Amino acid sequence: MNFNGNGSRPRVVVTGMGVISALGNNLKETWAGMMASECGVETITQFDTTDFPCRIAAYVKDFNPLDYMDRRDARRMSSFCHYALGAAQQALTQAQLDLTREDPTRIGVEVGSGIGGSQIVEEQTLLLAEAGARKVNPTTIPALLVSMPACMISIQNNIQGPVNSSVSACATGITGIGEGMRRIIWGDADVMLVGGTEAAITPLVVSAFGRLTALSGRNDTPKRAITPFDANRDGTIIGEGAGVLVLESLEHAQARGATILAEVKSYALTSDAFHISSPREDGSGAARAMRNALRDAGVKASQLDYLGAHGTGTPMNDVIETQAIKQALGEAAYDVPISSIKSMVGHTLGAAGALSAIAAIMAMQTGYIPPTINLETPDPDCDLDYVPNKPRQADVNVAMVNGFGFGGQNACVVLEKWT
Repeated sequence: MNFNGNGSRPRVVVTGMGVISALGNNLKETWAGMMASECGVETITQFDTTDFPCRIAAYVKDFNPLDYMDRRDARRMSSFCHYALGAAQQALTQAQLDLTREDPTRIGVEVGSGIGGSQIVEEQTLLLAEAGARKVNPTTIPALLVSMPACMISIQNNIQGPVNSSVSACATGITGIGEGMRRIIWGDADVMLVGGTEAAITPLVVSAFGRLTALSGRNDTPKRAITPFDANRDGTIIGEGAGVLVLESLEHAQARGATILAEVKSYALTSDAFHISSPREDGSGAARAMRNALRDAGVKASQLDYLGAHGTGTPMNDVIETQAIKQALGEAAYDVPISSIKSMVGHTLGAAGALSAIAAIMAMQTGYIPPTINLETPDPDCDLDYVPNKPRQADVNVAMVNGFGFGGQNACVVLEKWT
């Protein structure tokens, strides 16, 4: 652990954020959609879903990768890489970070993906079967690697410090932030681009999630299909997109006169050690992650002003997360506003936690908490304050964000408004 001269560890702050989502191709558009309680879920038209139990998804729309890279790189990469590069460039722009004036060996990337290049895998597998090995694209392997978005951000920006992709399924976006924070605390870097990306709305992935009975079957009402914490919820909806944040040591950010948006106070990661896809039924693993994050941040449960929930809209996840929040926060759980932005952008898998963290910081910046839309029927087992259906004006100074993944991975970060 790297410590300052006074014996305390370095503080880590957020100076930039970038977003690609089903609500918009930048942070401004996405946040406006959330404030309007919009839903980005649509009927899948890109491939035949006739026999699929779920035929809807939350697509990114009208995204042009050539806005962020040259044509050659765009052709060689798959969409999850395109989205990451776009979100990273947006984050650098907001941070006003001129990398040509920085030591490239002191800058790093921690951007992961839950599934990676499933799109290219499926396309090239079909091509192999139909046309033979000589027709397989020679860039298939780099295009499908989970680590390639982080590597391409590095290559595009001459970033020569620690570049890595932590993969923790649907907790990946949170672990990206947390592991990037640790790189700065350990003294490995002064600046880290962190977050998650996903583009997994493909025939195999959608059908496989459907076979797990994890997806909503409300195909005729896509805008009202994903209903986190509602009594009638019947599954999640796959979304795509990316969220990238610029993290800096406080010393570095202040030295260059950066506008600081928030501080990353702490990060915790635990395992359920229980099941390949189901969370531990008593919520104890998730609760432990929340308690550990609060303890590391030096924050009491009563000090939380907002909790960005994992909130997938599946019957099992939402009630177990509710139990876990109660275990971790005690009586304070009933006083904390909670919401799931998945009700609007879908479940973006490896990008989900990063998008939720960005939404929490936007709540700090704007004074409005994003809602959980489509929450019409209260569930007696989900009896907390989920900010139903419309944004809520609130003074958010301290926020917690959850991300839970298959295999029992539970990640949590605590963020604080910069004043």
